[in-house]
Amino acid sequence: MLVTLLGTGDTTGTPTVGCECNTCQEAIDRGIERSRFSVHIENERTEESILIDLSPDFRHQFLGHDVELPDAAIISHIHFDHIDGLGNAYRLFDSLPVYAADSIDPKTGSSVADTIREKYHYLDTVTVQDVTPFEPREICGLEVTLVPVDHPPLICFGLVVTDPQTGAKLSLSGDTSYDIPDRSRRRLREPELLLADGIVPASLCEYHPLGGIHEDATGIPRTFGTKHMTREGALALADDLDAAHIRIVHTAHYYPPEEAFEEPLAVDGEQYRLDETGLRRVDTDAPTSR
Repeated sequence: MLVTLLGTGDTTGTPTVGCECNTCQEAIDRGIERSRFSVHIENERTEESILIDLSPDFRHQFLGHDVELPDAAIISHIHFDHIDGLGNAYRLFDSLPVYAADSIDPKTGSSVADTIREKYHYLDTVTVQDVTPFEPREICGLEVTLVPVDHPPLICFGLVVTDPQTGAKLSLSGDTSYDIPDRSRRRLREPELLLADGIVPASLCEYHPLGGIHEDATGIPRTFGTKHMTREGALALADDLDAAHIRIVHTAHYYPPEEAFEEPLAVDGEQYRLDETGLRRVDTDAPTSR
């Protein structure tokens, strides 16, 4: 499978509109962007593709990167930076199946799937497919499993994408704190590539009104506030899952400029091929972190 990171930023992206901070300026100077989160997965064997989350930056992402429009989409949760790009389905698709969890969110009284149906009822080309968490579904010739994570106050899901022919495995943490349930961790384990939410470095937890939680043995917070992992939390998750490679995504412009573009923080346009030989980076012309 060919994995393209279309959007690697948080809800405002980097550079952030109207921001003159040193990190945003550094991104401009480098020609680097972190738009709102989205991942394109191509099954090269069937020439079909899946889009994980539909960013508000959908148009910009598909104009700026050499990937085909998806044959199917999966939505992890209903926050605007992961769902509002679905409006781009108007006039672009003859048919777009959108897969989402059928679990009822006690906060909203609806499932992610039902929320999409209600919000985008006017998109005749979109058909919403209910998915039960932990039950694998074949989508575009790949096996996809949604796993619950921890992103209060709404339910959110990570994903496991496996190629049944090569055994290649991609895991996505979803938007989550470090408090991912054990059952979900077992499904996410041992990927060739882990895409993990790491919104800020742990050092910034002192500036959050709620501080940081889920500290490691040395007292370093692995969760920023309650909703997202710190960089250190993402790295700890990779260790716990025995991930072969990690890219940290959903990052904010609050990273200090001297840290914001260091490995393993991802930037838009990175591309990876996962197959029976392991993982290879193939986007040699894309901007990179150091």
